[in-house]
Amino acid sequence: MPRVLLKNFGVSLDGFSAGPDQSLENPLGTTGPDIFEWFFPTRTFLSMHGGGGAGETGIDDEIANQGMTGFGAWILGRNMFGPVRGPWPDESWKGWWGEEPPYHVPTFVLTHHARASIPMQGGTEFHFVTGGIHEALERARAAAGDLDVRIGGGVSTVRQFLQARLIDEVHLAVRPLILGRGENLFAGLDLRALGYEVTRHVAGERAMHVFIERRQG
Repeated sequence: MPRVLLKNFGVSLDGFSAGPDQSLENPLGTTGPDIFEWFFPTRTFLSMHGGGGAGETGIDDEIANQGMTGFGAWILGRNMFGPVRGPWPDESWKGWWGEEPPYHVPTFVLTHHARASIPMQGGTEFHFVTGGIHEALERARAAAGDLDVRIGGGVSTVRQFLQARLIDEVHLAVRPLILGRGENLFAGLDLRALGYEVTRHVAGERAMHVFIERRQG
């Protein structure tokens, strides 16, 4: 049965998955890129940005690649799509990634403000969902067919899906650093009470990869 997965989601030792003061210039927050230093050097990441065969291989790259392939649909929070807040002022903003985003499948963006769908190069089509996480998941599952659905973030979106017990498996790339401020993934969440448990962990070159699954029932 197709699953709902969270993959390649970076987190600091003190639980932050985004830094403070997010903006157009700092979409991950001023210190947020530190969380993703395990991902940026990999061949998987560089190939997404025109790097050809460049980049590191190894455990981090292998796990990163597994987290980017085989999905039938993605779900993103609005912050993951762009820095625009409130009603859409116009149709000019089409995401952080240029004309060919890295998703290549239908991608559903959570928002409070309706907007027409945007077809992009490479198979990505952004659909804007105003009815919340359950509507987004229903539409993503319908679009994905027999394939899994990936939750792409950001932190607020992931927290909502975890609180509702809608994610089947979580992969956290735990970075050995302390961020201090930002968006905390775990604040107010009791994952144990929600039925989640660690099932395995793998040491990579720059991160500890921790896999968490939701118990059935």
